[in-house]
Amino acid sequence: MTEAPRHQFLSLHVLETLVAVLPVRDENGSPKSLVYGGAERHMISSQARRRAERVHARDRANAGVGALAGRSTGLRTREWALITAASLADDHGWDRDEALVTARAVIEATGLKFGDPNKKTVAHLTKVLLFAPADTGVRIAAHVAEHAEELRDWRDGYLRAQAEATKKSARKGARKTGPEPEEAAAAVPLPPLPKEHRDAVLFALAPRDAIDIALYGRFLAEIADSPNVDGAVQSGHAFTVHEAEQVDDFYAAADDAKLHRKRNALDFLDSADDAGAGMTGYQSLISGTFYRHAVLDRRQLVNNLRAAGMTEAEAAETALDAEKEFVNAFVEAFPEAKKNSTASTGSLPALVLAFEGERPYNYAAAFQLPVDETPVAAGGEGPAGPAAVRRLLRHHAFVGERRPDLTSARVLTYDPQVDAVLKEFGEAGGPRVTPVTAIEELTP
Repeated sequence: MTEAPRHQFLSLHVLETLVAVLPVRDENGSPKSLVYGGAERHMISSQARRRAERVHARDRANAGVGALAGRSTGLRTREWALITAASLADDHGWDRDEALVTARAVIEATGLKFGDPNKKTVAHLTKVLLFAPADTGVRIAAHVAEHAEELRDWRDGYLRAQAEATKKSARKGARKTGPEPEEAAAAVPLPPLPKEHRDAVLFALAPRDAIDIALYGRFLAEIADSPNVDGAVQSGHAFTVHEAEQVDDFYAAADDAKLHRKRNALDFLDSADDAGAGMTGYQSLISGTFYRHAVLDRRQLVNNLRAAGMTEAEAAETALDAEKEFVNAFVEAFPEAKKNSTASTGSLPALVLAFEGERPYNYAAAFQLPVDETPVAAGGEGPAGPAAVRRLLRHHAFVGERRPDLTSARVLTYDPQVDAVLKEFGEAGGPRVTPVTAIEELTP
């Protein structure tokens, strides 16, 4: 029996109801929002969702759980010099100070810019976050240790030239003539990292077989010859299907020592000083039913894995495993902001809709007009969750009649009200969907 061909794009859609949470904030600590269909909606940015999903899949793989168990994953950080130095010290017996200076010089000479060397907090951090395989630091350290004598000589010359460049830029800056200090420093040539060693560092920094880099991509502008990766996952911002509703919650935190004195009548002389709460403040909380969407480009994923050096068979097998973990993370993962004070990560989707096609399909238009939550008897649509499900299924049915590439959709719900809606649609001959009871069944 021949299997049906798999379409290029897997579209995923979720409706989820959240109550009194704050999964993402703007620069002022307030909930993010957008205006759509003439109404303000709460928004959870795609960046917050993508990171939660990427970390969820990575942690499962590293723990030996799921389809990607034990496979290589990436790490996005500014601390590659620190990580490399730690490996030089712990695995190869280098002095820690020498290891850190050497690691920074080698990585910097490859093309990455670092923070101000006079500021301890950023001196050994790259100016940009770099998404690279998790073993990058270990690989660089192993190469440095193997060629220690040659690289120590190069490092000493590099640091001398760098110090001379700093002195010249300081003198020019003091005279306030000539180029700016940064330009003056750049005008002093630094000894280049020999090609053999630069190639080794570039290979360590390359995406290689890190599955999450193949899925979510990376962009590195500072090193022109270090490959960028066009991600296979596209994610949309999540937004409420109805108008935004926000609560500014006043909170008062108790001081345990103060309450102990009060309970034991130890503060009768200083009762005025012990009045009131230990700390007070406000936090904004949001509630609502959100629609979010993501799509996996299967062809791009396979291309990324082939570019990493996998054979056609290896790339095909790995892509299937990566797809399973992507779907799992899309359903299970949740941004962790305020997770302890709101228990937001315990939320489960009201509905997951999955189907394949020859292009991505975003159904945000189903909610261009906000869901009217007034009682059904008054002409409204009823509770936002079931109302949104009805809209989404109708929208999918309408599009499916006009787009022959769409496959039969699969739906998963954790909400008994929504389950009743699905049965209602099935009995009425509604849109062609197949209910499933496990995440693994959402993809063929």
